[in-house]
Amino acid sequence: MTLRDTPPFRADHVGSLLRPALLLKAREQKATGEISADELRAIEDEAIRDVIRMQRNVGMRSATDGEFRRTSWHMDFIYRLGGIRPTDEKIQVHFRNDQGELDFESAALAIDAPVRLTETIFGDDFTFLANEVDDDVTAKLTIPSPSMVHYRGGRAAIDPKVYPDEEQFWADLCAAYAEQVRRVADLGCRYLQLDDTSLAYLNDPAQRQLLNERGDDAEHQHLRYIRQINAAIADRPAGLAVTTHMCRGNFRSSWAAEGGYDFVAEALFSELAVDGFFLEYDDERSGGFAPLRFVPPGKMVVLGLVTTKKGALESKDTLKRRIDEAAKYVPLDRICLSPQCGFSSTVEGNVLTYDEEVAKLRLIAETAEEIWG
Repeated sequence: MTLRDTPPFRADHVGSLLRPALLLKAREQKATGEISADELRAIEDEAIRDVIRMQRNVGMRSATDGEFRRTSWHMDFIYRLGGIRPTDEKIQVHFRNDQGELDFESAALAIDAPVRLTETIFGDDFTFLANEVDDDVTAKLTIPSPSMVHYRGGRAAIDPKVYPDEEQFWADLCAAYAEQVRRVADLGCRYLQLDDTSLAYLNDPAQRQLLNERGDDAEHQHLRYIRQINAAIADRPAGLAVTTHMCRGNFRSSWAAEGGYDFVAEALFSELAVDGFFLEYDDERSGGFAPLRFVPPGKMVVLGLVTTKKGALESKDTLKRRIDEAAKYVPLDRICLSPQCGFSSTVEGNVLTYDEEVAKLRLIAETAEEIWG
């Protein structure tokens, strides 16, 4: 077995990285008018150059910009789709961790005009990244999946005067996504990741109950989401690898949902037309590896065995043992290794240090090389 030359790579990571203090300060200065948008972007540029070097130095074959220009992993993208806007209403997402509970509050969204792509979202950001990486490193772009536009508010967020038929909403949304995929491919993107918490959340009976209470069909919603993601990427050009990442929430080292992949596994793994699955598997919240038996030939599984929620470093022996366990259900040559989620899905970041983040990424690269190199 060998290291892979195409995405996903044997050692990979999800996308977001801890924001450096200088960047956080610059964001505050921009908000108060102390610096201009151009000055903030120059500071972002330098921070991204630094984090690209870090990813290369620890042994990663791909590089992201750490999502340094975003406040959150998904809403910065979603609000830039035509027809979607934030509202004054607030949505509370309940998170918990080993120490207790906390709530994340953000603006709700309203779909009050036909959904469309009015710009190449993150186009300039990706171009900067692609121009900065070395020739043997693949620039990776992460965006939220189409499901995330719907999961946050469901049918209630869609103006019935604009979309009396929800089918037309889905058609327009996926057409906008398909155009986004085409445009970033034209910019040279060869590695696109669709981040999707919904397909993991739906494994949690408590989450399904919440959806049913707001009028959604929670028992079948994952089937709809799979169909719509497939529609969004159906015409992707040859040479563009598309993966999806699924987790149960990631905010300041906390999570929102629990449960193994069993509820969605058969449809998800056998029908979702991506090249690889980034799967959260850092602790018992994610269940066992048996659902991987549904992964068909040709699809890669990226095991998120290294947690981003704590700074303590995992042992190589433990990682290798867990990979051996997973290999009972999917062949070892179709397995890769990564963190379980991003290190900073929102600008606040998880509760660990930069040095701990680097150590975890280096551990992943070294372990992968010992297994597959």
